[in-house]
Amino acid sequence: MSKRYLCETLEKQDVISNPEDTRQYLKSQLRDKPYEVFAALFLNNRHQIIQFEELFRGTIDGASVYPREIVKKALEHNAAALIVAHNHPSGIAEPSSADERITVRLKEALGLVDIRLLDHLIIGDGEIVSLAERGVILT
Repeated sequence: MSKRYLCETLEKQDVISNPEDTRQYLKSQLRDKPYEVFAALFLNNRHQIIQFEELFRGTIDGASVYPREIVKKALEHNAAALIVAHNHPSGIAEPSSADERITVRLKEALGLVDIRLLDHLIIGDGEIVSLAERGVILT
């Protein structure tokens, strides 16, 4: 019930204006997966949600992420911005160096086609880490 409520709340909003609602929505989508999932919220230029999509599925300790495929999906959705997220099935939300590297590569790849990467959230059991807040995504 709570997952459905969060989905409906976020999808009914005109604009993503509350980062906490976005965090809770992504947490509800990804937290209980027994494998790593890399997903994206595709947004228009007013930060309205176009689509939420699970892009890559991995194992209990990793998922292969391909920036080219994310750029392709963003262009298909005609997105102006993205918020990406993935879960850590271990429950520990601390980003790895690989998480930081893929974030930088993704920001650069999206930037080539004028799409903004707003944040990369890592979902753990009780914590969500924002790589934008940690300075990995510099605007």
